[in-house]
Amino acid sequence: MRFRPDPTFYPSPRLAMEAPPERLAYVTALDAGAALGRQGDLRHDALTVVDLDPRSPTYGTLVSVNELPTYGDELHHSGWNACSAALCPYAPHPHVERRFLLLPALRSSNIFVFDVKADPRRPELVHTVRAEEIAKRAGYSRPHTLHCGPDGIYVSALGSPDGDGPGGIFVLDCESFDVLGRWEIDRGPQFLHYDFWWHLGHDTLLTSEWGTPKMIEDGLSPELLLGKKYGHKVHVWDLRKRRHLQALDLGDEHQMALELRPAHDPTKAYGFVGVVVSVKDLSASVWLWHRDGDRWAIRKVIEVPAEPADPDLLPPLLKGFKAVPPLITDINLSLDDRFLYVSCWGTGELRQYDVSDPFHPKLTGSVHLGGIARRAAHRRSGPLRGGPQMVEVSRDGRRVYFTNSLYASWDEQFYPEGVGGWMAKVDVAAGGGIALDPELFVDFGALRPHQVRLEGGDASSDSFCYP
Repeated sequence: MRFRPDPTFYPSPRLAMEAPPERLAYVTALDAGAALGRQGDLRHDALTVVDLDPRSPTYGTLVSVNELPTYGDELHHSGWNACSAALCPYAPHPHVERRFLLLPALRSSNIFVFDVKADPRRPELVHTVRAEEIAKRAGYSRPHTLHCGPDGIYVSALGSPDGDGPGGIFVLDCESFDVLGRWEIDRGPQFLHYDFWWHLGHDTLLTSEWGTPKMIEDGLSPELLLGKKYGHKVHVWDLRKRRHLQALDLGDEHQMALELRPAHDPTKAYGFVGVVVSVKDLSASVWLWHRDGDRWAIRKVIEVPAEPADPDLLPPLLKGFKAVPPLITDINLSLDDRFLYVSCWGTGELRQYDVSDPFHPKLTGSVHLGGIARRAAHRRSGPLRGGPQMVEVSRDGRRVYFTNSLYASWDEQFYPEGVGGWMAKVDVAAGGGIALDPELFVDFGALRPHQVRLEGGDASSDSFCYP
């Protein structure tokens, strides 16, 4: 325990934007062969570290690959044990520190805890939260996303130990990492689960929907997709009472409502959710949730159309459509709530929108790397597969990093020749607009990078209680 708050904690997003620039990125990376059950020379999943300091002789390279002791875990998202939420006036843990990075594994259902303090460039695995403990204490499996809250570590889970639903949230102690139990007191009609976030100033939590483990682990099911069986709702909860309040239905045409990004300013009661695909026309979309009187409402504010393509360039899953769906798989919001970044994994495009008026976003920038048909190259690469996928924004909003792997079985469907493994960066102009950094391009070789966490925090690590 510290006698003063961790210096990487900030009471407001405004102050967080004044933090020193990041020097390292912690990137989860999976070995697809192990995740897909292939035999042969398999590598372990790993927590990798990328040097982001332009003054360093190792800038833009992997400085360490810290492997897990087991095979087939499928590391996905990651999160800190503690963050700026610990400065909320009702937080019981104001003197913890941002020391441990927790890595949920979607296949094994374990959570691996790495200490990054002793040697930030070479994190050490110090603890494992076992799948059996999660199942026994919370009744969940397939931990997916975690956020450090004022009173503990909140973790989303896609389903039950048998691979069905419901999915939900459980809570870990931020110091011992003990599983405290299931978060929901009354889940109401909620069954499918994916992401979650909150409005701490409004005592509100929101959750989104993907599918149960059985619906996703073997790849995207055309039957389930065309049958409109994947998630298409955002659920609103009372954060303190842990009770379901309202379901915001986007309509079952809009399949897979995934990443949630609330406004960082705690006085603002709105946020964005990305939707992967419309079964009507293969478009993707971003929706805005907001207060409407004494209720919550949701509306579509961004639509990205599918792009016509030569069927010879398409995987079997898409040949009959003669088009590439954008497949919005991640979104991210800068700390000043001005720019929203939208990754179109199918078309290989990263888009920047000015959302100063959240009801009327304006497209202000775009870059291409990879893509199912386009396969756009970086200056330091040949033609690339995969596309902008997980996106992370620096605290000052001037740099955006992104990786190219989605989920092992889904990678195989959309990029059957192999997705490769890479990470790139764009620089952000002060008034809007983005440009690829011609120097930073990280080749991960056989590993597939996914979640990026920046040293000291980033635009999706922390939540704030002060404006």
